[in-house]
Amino acid sequence: MADPSGGLRSCIVGTGSFVPKTVFTNKDFEKMVDTTDQWILDRTGIRERRIADEKEASSDLGFPAAQKALEEAKIDPMEIDLILVATTTPDMLFPSTACLIQNRLGAKRAVAFDLAAACSGFIFALSVGDQYIRSGTYQTVLVIGAEVMSKITNWKDRSTCVLFGDGAGAVVLKPTLEERGILSSHLHSDGAYWDLIYVPGGGSKEPPSETLLKGGSQYIKMRGNETFKIAVKTLEEVTREALRENGLTLDQISLFIPHQANYRILKATADRLGLPMNKVFFNGDRYGNTSAASIPIALDEAVRTGKISPMDLVVLGAFGSGLTWGAILLRW
Repeated sequence: MADPSGGLRSCIVGTGSFVPKTVFTNKDFEKMVDTTDQWILDRTGIRERRIADEKEASSDLGFPAAQKALEEAKIDPMEIDLILVATTTPDMLFPSTACLIQNRLGAKRAVAFDLAAACSGFIFALSVGDQYIRSGTYQTVLVIGAEVMSKITNWKDRSTCVLFGDGAGAVVLKPTLEERGILSSHLHSDGAYWDLIYVPGGGSKEPPSETLLKGGSQYIKMRGNETFKIAVKTLEEVTREALRENGLTLDQISLFIPHQANYRILKATADRLGLPMNKVFFNGDRYGNTSAASIPIALDEAVRTGKISPMDLVVLGAFGSGLTWGAILLRW
């Protein structure tokens, strides 16, 4: 959706991220399932990922990521108007993980709620926060992507267990009238593809039970080949859509930060776009697929390592279960 606000837009004024301390390498998987370090690396580009301990939940990762973003933005928690948490691995069914983080931050003025769009979650949540600021409803918005994918991963399924990791990232949004900030957001969904990536059990359709646990319905199910094809297609299309609606060309983009699903998807997307890989940010080799946390972690790392400079044009792009996909174009 292009800018409807007469020039007012939201600007990212602080970023932060946090990952668990435990590093799980491809070599560790060789002891668990029929795979090898080279097999995983060749097919995914992933070398290692971070895994939360038994007592760590999404809020435990999102909270320190939020603290770092607020510190970077020089924002006191009492200034926050809205907290949005993108997650498919909430601490519990209710209350929301956002409310738990709100309490720990001491952000007593903030409205807080979760948003679920799987791996596209951060893009969707960032777009929602942007709209609240454009409308003038809120002045300070904290957007967090936090996931503990290891808790819904079947560690005996080699087709999925090697892919995922845990982590959290956060950004602080403030309004601006300058020629920077979020230029536009572009969101899509198609429920016809719901069964490409899903967790069948644990909700109202298949409530928790002994039968569910024995059958493994609490774990991620994925049709890998079909997911790969549609991920590349949707990422390419939504990136072109964002550029087209803003009258821009690919050569004007300084950096593309996609959802860190795996390197092959990113490379195939870049090839279809005609985008050189030195303009595609990839840190999934160290973190794996952290779902809604992957883009904010990557964005924070790109900022802190000098990969993004003031006034750079940056595209954030994601796809995920639902099927959902989207892109955000911003000028840093």
